[in-house]
Amino acid sequence: MVRAVYPAFAHQDFIAEVLDGYAPLSLTGRGQRVAEALRRHLPAEYPRAVALLVESASQPHEHRASGGMAGFLFMPHLYFVARHGLDHFEESMRAQYALTQRFTAEFSIRPYLEKYPEATLARLREWTRDPSEDVRRLVSEGTRPRLPWAPRLRAFQKDPRPVLELLELLKDDPSLYVRRSVANNLNDIGKDHPALLVATARRWLRAAGAQRPSAQRQWIVKHALRSAIKRADAGALRALGYGGAARVAVRKVSITPSRPRIGGAVTISFELSSRAKRRQRVMADLVVHFVKARGTGAKTFKLRAVDLPAGGHERLAKKIVLAQLTTRKHYPGVHRVAALLNGKEFELGQFTLSPVN
Repeated sequence: MVRAVYPAFAHQDFIAEVLDGYAPLSLTGRGQRVAEALRRHLPAEYPRAVALLVESASQPHEHRASGGMAGFLFMPHLYFVARHGLDHFEESMRAQYALTQRFTAEFSIRPYLEKYPEATLARLREWTRDPSEDVRRLVSEGTRPRLPWAPRLRAFQKDPRPVLELLELLKDDPSLYVRRSVANNLNDIGKDHPALLVATARRWLRAAGAQRPSAQRQWIVKHALRSAIKRADAGALRALGYGGAARVAVRKVSITPSRPRIGGAVTISFELSSRAKRRQRVMADLVVHFVKARGTGAKTFKLRAVDLPAGGHERLAKKIVLAQLTTRKHYPGVHRVAALLNGKEFELGQFTLSPVN
């Protein structure tokens, strides 16, 4: 692809350099390796080099990938911009605008937000009106203070108001792809500023006259509040209409099997029985206090919202897989289980996790 726009490209030397020690590298390590080799084999002048690289991205290729991985072909292009373009703002912003429509520039935009905060925010504001949903999503995803797999944007963690101004412009975006990113960004903000999260959620849900907020707006707010709900934040619960204590009895608890093994699964179910004289809304989650290498750690599993009539009953259940994961390692021992109902724990019992034979 590069040779098609830059015939002088020493492709055999480039390939040999990239493949030297390539196999053990991680996915991101491979992307960085390719980016650095590109820097050495493209013209030394960054503006010309990045222009060639962007032009090459439009060339035909035989790359095929499944499972949503096709875009990763262009990951090295964004590493190239992030590492070598910081002294060339305009050229790099044009490149990211083009490349984010092939592979997200959410990681490469962050060094520009740190070095040129005002200029980059101004450009992102312009991009909130762009016809491309990929460009609009870059606005919300690239400014996430706690974007996974990326260094945190400390300035926006301290003062998220510049980010909120952008989210305001995108909260009713026609694309779910963009709206989901808006919700994730607001969720990030809430981890450092819970009161601001709740205030924003309430404002976004506030009816305009007699008109109810759209279903899309309600979805964004609910998705943005998910971590706060897991933390049983009272303000977040009230914002979604679950402000009062759940007036229920928890009955017919089942934890099966009672002695599962690591690698197996356990199913936890229970029944809610209303004690209220009128209909009530109950946000129901499940909390498992997992045994850790040292002590225990609680993890909340989403169940669902229940609209419980007076005297009504509702059965809830959750199957929890106990396989060893990169994100959660299991240890033998007694695991306490509780239902989380409108932010308050109701004890359900326990199961004893046994080691693998």
